[in-house]
Formats: sequence, C-alpha cells, structure tokens
Amino acid sequence: MSVPVVLVAGLHGPARTAVADRLLREHPGSLAVHHELRRITEGLVTRVVRDAGGVLERAEVRLEHGCTTCTVREDLVPVLLRNAPRARLLVVELWDSVEPRSVAEILDRPDLHGDLRPTAVLTALDAELTPTDICRGETLAEAGRPGAAGDKRHLAEVLARQIEYATALVLPEVLPAPLPQADEDALDLCREILGHLAPTTPVHSPRDPLPNVTGPALCTRELAARVDPATARLPCELSTDAVDTVVWRRARPLHPARFFDAADALAAETVRSRGRFWLANRPDRMIAWDAVAGIVTVEDAGPWLASLPMAAWDLLPPARRIAAALDWSPGHGDRVQHLVFTGPGLDRARIHALLDACLLAPGEPADGDDPFVPFLDLPDAPHADPTPPR
Repeated sequence: MSVPVVLVAGLHGPARTAVADRLLREHPGSLAVHHELRRITEGLVTRVVRDAGGVLERAEVRLEHGCTTCTVREDLVPVLLRNAPRARLLVVELWDSVEPRSVAEILDRPDLHGDLRPTAVLTALDAELTPTDICRGETLAEAGRPGAAGDKRHLAEVLARQIEYATALVLPEVLPAPLPQADEDALDLCREILGHLAPTTPVHSPRDPLPNVTGPALCTRELAARVDPATARLPCELSTDAVDTVVWRRARPLHPARFFDAADALAAETVRSRGRFWLANRPDRMIAWDAVAGIVTVEDAGPWLASLPMAAWDLLPPARRIAAALDWSPGHGDRVQHLVFTGPGLDRARIHALLDACLLAPGEPADGDDPFVPFLDLPDAPHADPTPPR
C-alpha cells in the first residue's frame, strides 16, 4: 500500500512551516521532510526530518550539482522511500524558492507508485505579505533566496507559480481568536487577490479544516494542463473592490512591431498577466505571454492545431484538443488572442483599445522587422530566464 505524500510550498517560511506542523498534529504517525537550501549555491543542503514531537534527524548533504532538481532526485526521493514503511503520511515542506510542479512530477513516476502516492499540493501564504510580494520585481538572488547558482527567476514570478499550480491554498493560522480587525482585513484582501489569480482553487482560511491529503493520487498531467499556455484555465473577467481582471480575446493576428511596443505598458500597468497570442508573421506558432510584477516572458508554445495535419491530432493529449476546440473559429482554427490582465484599478477600455490597435488591419502586410526574434528564435534558451521583451 502506497503512502500518501503532500507537498507544502510557499515563499513565506513561517506560514509554510505552520501548515506542515498542523498536518503532523492532525495525522498521527506522519513525518515531515524539509531541505533547507540557504547554501545550495555552494552545493550544500541541510535535511531535516521531524514528527509532531520534534526533530528526528538533521543532516548536511553535499550535492554534486547544486540545484533543486538534484536535491529531489539525489536525496528527497531516497529519504521518502526509507521512511515510507513507518509513516502514515509524508509531508514534504519545500524551501521558499522551490516551485512544486517539478517536485510533484518527479514523485509521480511509475517506479515509485507502489511506495509513494502524491495526493495534494498545498501552497501556504502569509496574508499580509502576499499582496506586496506578488508585486516585487527583484530576483530571488537579490532577495537572498536562490534555488541554484545563477538562478535568474524573480520572486513574484515564483510566488505566482506556487499559487497557480496548487490544488489548495492555505492561509496561516492566526491566534488568538478572534482575529484583530487588521488581520481580518489582510485576510479579506488576500482572499480577494487569490480569487483573481486562481479562481478555481479552494482557499482555506485559518479556522477552516485543511484539505484531504490522504486520498487518491494526483495526476500531474492534469495539474500541468491547468497552467501550460496551450491548455491553461485562465481567469474570467472580474471586478472586485481592490482588484480587477480584464480579458482580451480576438481572432485576428497581431502586428509584431506594434504589439512589441505595447508590451512595456501592458506589463507596467498590471500585476499579473498571462495567455497565448498569435503574431501575423508567425501564423503557425502559438506564443505564450507570462508577466508578473513588470517582468515579461514570451516563448514559443508549439504549433496551433490548425497548422497540423489531422493525423497529428490523435498524438496530442485530450486536454490540448479540447482547448483548441473551445477556441475554434472559421478561417482561423484555434488561432486566438487570449490574454488576461490582473491588477488594481485596471482601465478595461484602455487595455482593449491598446491591444486592438496592435491587430493587423485588413490588407496590411505582415512583413517587416520582427522585434520578437531575439526572444522566440532561441530554441536552447532556458525556460526560467524571464527576459522582458524591451
């Protein structure tokens, strides 16, 4: 019988540890494993194994290559397998800068299924820090939280991915009850923001029960489909007291130079935006847009299905075919502009006007200089290098 494994992610260490501790208390016989990556740039990691009573093991681990993936493959998996026979639940408390997707996908391997069963991905958040951190533009290295040597990711970028990949979001327990009004206001604002960033993900407030973490195994392919550009479940249009989400959908191609020139304004005026778009001079390629805290990433997300022979469709995952069918229009197939912008006080009319002006006019040629070449024609560029198209 496989042992359930729950991942607890989050930039906010005290909130994350509080959730892990609560899981240990509520599930007697469970164990938590945490790798402190403070010195990972030196190839040195501190592993801590504990139960509800305290620390059972603390060890320094030296890795041949100092990175998060190496930590998981070389140390976390063996530690989980070694402790699985004596644990009712295994809690993996991830380090601040670790994105849970990579860990979940490593654990969801056929050769591990008989021993380990990943059941949930919880992201713990500090209600007071989240509204500020999702707007912070510095890199993890600048913030003192790199996940590897040369880590170029940005703090807000990692926080957004931790929020959007999770199966549940958990806010820290605040004591004593009742909460002071200031804390209640922080919780309300945080919940409002999360409702825009991850509207279909349940949010558990301090007094709520934690989600079930001992059920069936997760399907990491389905989790990936929720966030991958071609199949992402993007938020719908929404306006609340402090935050707005604006959706822009069109079925005409974008002029590359005009859209490139508009990118800075779109990123500067919004906190979080993502989606997929279609450039007039690249009719066969879906382009992914991902921006947070003013940092923009654009990358080739593969072919539009309309550009592929029908025989190739059967080789694609069902989620990809379903997403294409939902976007399908006569003449364009699944080629679509679908961008979603979130931030405070957004001017929907201005965003729509700015983007509509970037569309190719009827009869306008699609040739000319393509300023996206340095960002899209680099097949070996690492995914985690968020270079803004400026």
